[in-house]
Amino acid sequence: MTQVVSILIPFKNTSKFLVDCLTSVIAQSYQYWEVMAVDDHSSDNSAAIVQGFADKDPRIKLLSNNGKGIIMALRTGYAAASGRFITRMDSDDIMTSEKIDIMASALRISGPGYISLGKVRYFSDRGISNGYKRYEAWLNNLTHTASNFEERYKECVIPSPSWMVHKTDLDACGAFDHDRYPEDYDLAFRMFEANLRCLPCEQVVHLWRDYDTRTSRTSLHYAQNYFLDLKVYYFLKLDWNSKRPLVVWGAGNKGKTVAKLLRQRNVPFLWVCDNPNKIGKEIYGNILSSYTMIEKIKKPQSILTVANAKAQAQIRQFLEEKDQKAMADFYFFC
Repeated sequence: MTQVVSILIPFKNTSKFLVDCLTSVIAQSYQYWEVMAVDDHSSDNSAAIVQGFADKDPRIKLLSNNGKGIIMALRTGYAAASGRFITRMDSDDIMTSEKIDIMASALRISGPGYISLGKVRYFSDRGISNGYKRYEAWLNNLTHTASNFEERYKECVIPSPSWMVHKTDLDACGAFDHDRYPEDYDLAFRMFEANLRCLPCEQVVHLWRDYDTRTSRTSLHYAQNYFLDLKVYYFLKLDWNSKRPLVVWGAGNKGKTVAKLLRQRNVPFLWVCDNPNKIGKEIYGNILSSYTMIEKIKKPQSILTVANAKAQAQIRQFLEEKDQKAMADFYFFC
């Protein structure tokens, strides 16, 4: 039985890229799809470009956002979608020609309860920064082994343009009914909460465009504090054991933000670091201690906010030597 795939494409002022985006959709080897392209109040000719494609291909529908912003645009598109499988696409990106076929085939084989994934590749006219290269390699390694949720507190492990699910599973996750940003990271946590399992993928299916005015670079909704707020929210909801001592590692900017968020929620915690200039000082009402004090704590849970890769490896080794396990006893937040 042929399964229709609904592709949700919110857009706003991306006329420069829409032709490439929609052309890549039309070129898919899998032809049983529909596009719900939702105009989020564009002030350029983006809507006219989409309408031009819709006039030639009835599978492409142009919709106007019933509200404002990307979450409302997703709700608008989803309400009009009729496919059994649902996926997203960013209006400034490009699909490889086999993307929909690869992802839909995986879902047909697996059945409900799974997330079909694909690898991504960044591209840019000016070249890709080392930071994005590291994120691409990290994300693709997780996708290759379907171990995405094992590092769910580091970064968004299932970004918006590289997933496909059964509509029934998306509904069970709450679809786009939540107002939390970043919306793709929030959905990834809810997919984990609903016990959806990731499917491995070896192929690059999505070409991710990087440029200065990309929404994830310019919108306040994608600033670091939103990510940390989301991480703390879901950690407390899904993984925190209130009967165990909670320890925050690191007193840099991320550590301080996590500490603030925990204090706002009246969650008690111990705060440790390895900086002799900070040990013994009081910050936000907490006295910083040396990390070695963790040896005196019975069954702690740790949030690790230290960004340096070498330091992370050392902390991991230190904790594992104490018979502590990642994603059960300690959690990397960066």
